[in-house]
Order: sequence, then C-alpha cells, then structure tokens
Amino acid sequence: MRMCRSSGDKGSPLPIGYDEMLKEAYSKIPSDRLKHERFEVPEPQSAIMGSRTFLFNFKEICEALNRDQVHVLRFLSKEMATAGTIDDSRVIFQGRFDQETLKRLIDRYVKDFVICPVCKRPDTRIMKEKRLHFLICDACGARSPVRPV
Repeated sequence: MRMCRSSGDKGSPLPIGYDEMLKEAYSKIPSDRLKHERFEVPEPQSAIMGSRTFLFNFKEICEALNRDQVHVLRFLSKEMATAGTIDDSRVIFQGRFDQETLKRLIDRYVKDFVICPVCKRPDTRIMKEKRLHFLICDACGARSPVRPV
C-alpha cells in the first residue's frame, strides 16, 4: 500500500485511497491508448459500365485497411478471376461484379489479411521473411502466418 504524508500532520503517513491511485495510473497512460475507435471499412462505391466494373473509392479502402493497393488489387483480382488495373484512386475490373460481391471480398480480405487472429484488432502489418508471409500485430505482438496472394 502506498503512503503519503499529510501537510498538517508531520511524520504520520496516510494511505492513498484506491480512487486516487487509479486516477494517477490513468493520468500516466498515453491518451491514444484510451481511445476505443471502431474499425470501419468504407462501403465500396462501384458502377458497372459495359463489361467493366469501376470501384471508385479503392484508394480510400486501402488507406482504411493500412495496406498496399497492389496487394489488395492482387487479392481481389485473384478471387474474382479477372484482370484489374489501378487508375488514380479507383480500380477497373474486367467483368461485371455487383457491389455486394465486392463488399463480401473486401470483408474476406480484412478477415484474412488485416484482423489479428489472437486479439482481433486491426493494428497489423504484413511482413515477408524469406518465402513466408506473416501478419504482425502491433497491439499484442502476435505473429501469425498468412498465405501469399
């Protein structure tokens, strides 16, 4: 138990209460650790024009996921079995794909390549060591293997 001296009573230690110790402990925690922001991926904004599908907010989605655009495009192209090209902040896929399909695939990408399987937080990054890829969690320190795209 921590003790402190009162200014009026010389030499007699008084115990600090639990509430005071808790306030002091919280004051020493960095403010960014106390935030509990919910991880949200933007809804895909797409349009089908002819035989091509345009995903207009592709760059915004990649920034929210904290992933390289090429990695996300490679995953989506492989899952849809089509070619895709990045054009500024959007991506163009060969073929007709509805918005629900794009959302489902982005959700699967998040589950497989973004969310930590140990602590379920999105604070991760992908590292390549030799020929293996690992999902490194900055929140809990877990290191999980992921399949290459």
